[in-house]
Amino acid sequence: MALPAKMPICGWLLALSLAALTGNIVAANERTERNCSLTPPYIPSTAVNTTLRLQELREKMLPLNISAYIIPGTDAHLSEYIAPRDNRLAFMTGFTGSAGTAVVTQTKAAMWTDSRYWVQAERQMDCNWALEKDVSVASVVDWLLAEVPHGGQIGFDPFLFAIRKHTEYEVNLESSNRTLKSIPNNLVDEVWKDRPPIQPYSLTRLPDRVIQRSWQMKVEHIRNQMADNPYDSTALLLSALDESAWLFNMRGNDIPYNPFFYSYTLLTMDEIWLFLHTERVTDELKVYLNASCNGPLCVQLKSYDTILGELKKFVAKPGCKVWIGTEYTNYAVVEVITQEKLFTSSYSPVLLTKAVKDETEQRVLRDAHVRDAVAVVQLLMWLENAVPKGTETELTAAHYVDKCRSKQMDNSGPSFETISASGPNAALAHYSPTNETCRRLTVDEMYLVDSGGQYLDGTTDITRTVHWGIPTAMQKEAFTRVLMGNIEISRTIFPSDTRGINIEMLGRRALWEVGLNYGHGTGHGVGNYFGVHEWPVGFQSNNIPFRAGMFTSIEPGYYKEDDFGIRIEDVAVTVPAQTKYGNNYLTFDTVSLVPYDKKLIDTSLLSSEQLQWLNTYYETIRRVLGPELDKQGLREEKEWMLRNTEPFSRSDSGSTRLFSSSLTLITVAVALLQNTV
Repeated sequence: MALPAKMPICGWLLALSLAALTGNIVAANERTERNCSLTPPYIPSTAVNTTLRLQELREKMLPLNISAYIIPGTDAHLSEYIAPRDNRLAFMTGFTGSAGTAVVTQTKAAMWTDSRYWVQAERQMDCNWALEKDVSVASVVDWLLAEVPHGGQIGFDPFLFAIRKHTEYEVNLESSNRTLKSIPNNLVDEVWKDRPPIQPYSLTRLPDRVIQRSWQMKVEHIRNQMADNPYDSTALLLSALDESAWLFNMRGNDIPYNPFFYSYTLLTMDEIWLFLHTERVTDELKVYLNASCNGPLCVQLKSYDTILGELKKFVAKPGCKVWIGTEYTNYAVVEVITQEKLFTSSYSPVLLTKAVKDETEQRVLRDAHVRDAVAVVQLLMWLENAVPKGTETELTAAHYVDKCRSKQMDNSGPSFETISASGPNAALAHYSPTNETCRRLTVDEMYLVDSGGQYLDGTTDITRTVHWGIPTAMQKEAFTRVLMGNIEISRTIFPSDTRGINIEMLGRRALWEVGLNYGHGTGHGVGNYFGVHEWPVGFQSNNIPFRAGMFTSIEPGYYKEDDFGIRIEDVAVTVPAQTKYGNNYLTFDTVSLVPYDKKLIDTSLLSSEQLQWLNTYYETIRRVLGPELDKQGLREEKEWMLRNTEPFSRSDSGSTRLFSSSLTLITVAVALLQNTV
């Protein structure tokens, strides 16, 4: 029996049962994913018909003499999350995932994305598009070499190419007799007739109670770093949206889940130019920014679209040299700056300074996590009571936690789309429920919820995995080993300026012991009412070394395909560690305050140190979260919290000790020897 693709999975369980009786069940991938090998091809109703869009785009390509056109899935600021008006990849392909690159020729179209989104792409794209699964630039170039004739030109929008990405394409195309052609007018925009407009929202400034450093203080601090730069740069260009927002203590609504506004900043030793949509700047903000004067601490407001023209004029002056951070600067900017006028570094001084939170930022970010924990406790208690009734789904759970957060002080919405996943859906690490895919929650399946909130004083991100019935032995062991990894990173002591990659293996060791692993990163930076993934803090090889005052997530996991998924994610801050002999050592202090599911913890696998850490963490939850629950009059939630933070008995831990203190120290020592700290 063919089931309507638009009918929610949690709504057609009865239909499935009837189909099973008649032997007419359609395979899941045939029901929800395209099948282009059939005649005619099977296209699910979740896919977008892109025939006319491709035809119009190809017509725009012809007069430009380009054989192919590249469509990245980003915006002019290389943002992780982009506004609907910048989602050109989704408009052209139908694919709405957060990572991808498309290429169109006169006869073919292909889209590259990573394994997180392969199933989603097969559900959303029609058969005009080929799905490519190697996301490297080399893979895209190989495809281009096969499709673009010798002497052919490959068009691209320079505003959507990172400097490094452009270099990578040029290197791979070298000696191929094909060239890149910069086309500043985006061709997708020219065929996107109902492209969403710029939002009319006014910009805002942060309240003084969450600010320790005024924007004037920040400007002076960054100028001091510019003066210390040995390459004599006379100006600093800020392109990442969170850079200008941080510098001026301002926020906006241009980007989903991120309180940013479209902007560039050009900062010299005696001038400040802020490029933005000036019609959205209120009179109050103009006074706040000293916009009516021309001194070194007066912000000159410039129209957002004039950035290239003003930059050209600036670099034409004798002796001018511009400093840019290459990680978030687009190629269009570099095109107007000659090499001798350019100084580059991977990160701007703003990104590096912003990564270390001042005392006020640390305090208020901790406060935000206390209120956020209230919302997550409300969700988990509600699910514990509601799921056995059989009435709730992944979607209703996601909506419920959003509703709980919305009632907390200073909340301004979620920090990303909630990952609410049950059973096999949780095995997809970045799955988010839709009407077509959501599952009904049952006591027989593991459930994973990864969610976060934006608050005026901080950004939160937390993941908990629970089971309301009887977990299998394998589920319980896998969960415990994931927890062990979380604890081992959280309690480790390491020298200041240690890179996260040097201790990341601690999150995996317990899983490795039994041949398990996970395929995503172990943690990322977290901001103060900023992006939930705040670069460049974290545990990857290209993250900066840890210093006191940095916030990061710690999130090991395990995913068994078509069965279940586990992730345990907390946010922690790096703090000074007290050691017997040395100074300048750090450890992590966990600021997330939600207990783990007790029935999934096998204490016989925990070392005495891990068990002690767990009990201390639960004592902290009781001490910090308890008064907040009292303050909000949430008596039942407090009773639930107290029940779920009762201390574990040492006698429960058994004799198995996979992680002794000596093993942990050896692991860290080996990592430090193998990597430059």
